[in-house]
Amino acid sequence: MAACALAGATLLGAGTSALAKGKGVAPVITDNVEFAARQMQLMVDTTDTFKNIPSPRTTDKNGRLAYTTLDDWTSGFFPGSLWYLYELTGDSKWLKPAVHYTEGMERIKYYRGNHDIGFMIFCSFGNGLRLTGKESYKDVIVTAAKTLSERYRPGAGVIQSWPQWRGWDCPVIIDNMMNLELLFEATQMSGDSSFWKIAVSHADQTMQHHYRPDMSCYHVVDYDSRTGEVRSRVTAQGYADSSAWARGQAWGLYGYTLCYRYTRDPKYLKQAEDIAKFIFTNKNLPEDLVPYWDYDVPNIEQEPRDASAAAITASALYELSTYVGKKEAKQYKKLADRIVRTLGSPAYRAESGKNGYFVLMHSTGNKPGPAEVDVPLVYADYYFLEALKRKRDLEAK
Repeated sequence: MAACALAGATLLGAGTSALAKGKGVAPVITDNVEFAARQMQLMVDTTDTFKNIPSPRTTDKNGRLAYTTLDDWTSGFFPGSLWYLYELTGDSKWLKPAVHYTEGMERIKYYRGNHDIGFMIFCSFGNGLRLTGKESYKDVIVTAAKTLSERYRPGAGVIQSWPQWRGWDCPVIIDNMMNLELLFEATQMSGDSSFWKIAVSHADQTMQHHYRPDMSCYHVVDYDSRTGEVRSRVTAQGYADSSAWARGQAWGLYGYTLCYRYTRDPKYLKQAEDIAKFIFTNKNLPEDLVPYWDYDVPNIEQEPRDASAAAITASALYELSTYVGKKEAKQYKKLADRIVRTLGSPAYRAESGKNGYFVLMHSTGNKPGPAEVDVPLVYADYYFLEALKRKRDLEAK
């Protein structure tokens, strides 16, 4: 995914201006939103020429703000965060940069370089459409869904993630579950059911082939694109082929929760709850609920954490809590609240004006790379803001 469902008005729709400004809102929300607004204003001031469309991603080796290209899978998170600040603060000053950085990404609707067009387009244009109703954004989303659909391999029933490298034929990573939101929404916007059918097929195949009996998942499954036979199950960013890469578990939790949102198929709800059970009963999950980068890495207490995995998990749990019974809902919300409090504490939230102007510290992008180890990451901030928004909406009921 990326953002939140356009259809989920109660949980995911825009809040009132009174709520946005903090009336009756939990202090943990107002404090973190105010801090995020200060940090991101510095980021916009540093970044913004309103001529170019830079894409903040992380920090460099000197701790300075570092950018990537619009073709990078993370490019939609910066405009998406601006949309969330517009929504959470109720301050119209965020509208101009949100529109600017979103519309600057329009060419990505044709981008065929990776499967992450769902992240790239729906975090930006999806949130923009939800908050402004701008009709032209629908065309961008539907066109992007058509582009993503070109990666669908009917023989295997999946959307191919990466090219045929490392000896793979049709590699699919668990992250790809997050791109299904774009397809579900495109069907609702266009009436073209082919997007929906692709999303369901991919979710079903991933459920069958990515998950182990303990409900942890592999990072990469390589299929025979013609027959659908599984050729191998491996990792790229986890510790080992058989280990549970932390952010991968979070992607799965979020992905199956959103699949249930659209389809109301109980198997997806059960899948999401089973993944949550794996995460929160894991003996290697720290007391503060921010996981190490992999649940199975040796000497784990010496390893870096991944705040991005925690933020994704918290956001998913808030939504999951709306689909289950009262007892389970209370449990999921309590866990999400604990994560939000932890991430908003000095242990993970940066000092004002530091950390490249990102909100959260201590995320891990690709430890085996090694790349982006124990640094801020733009998507950690995005999902943290989304979690704050979802918490606010839940508590406004």
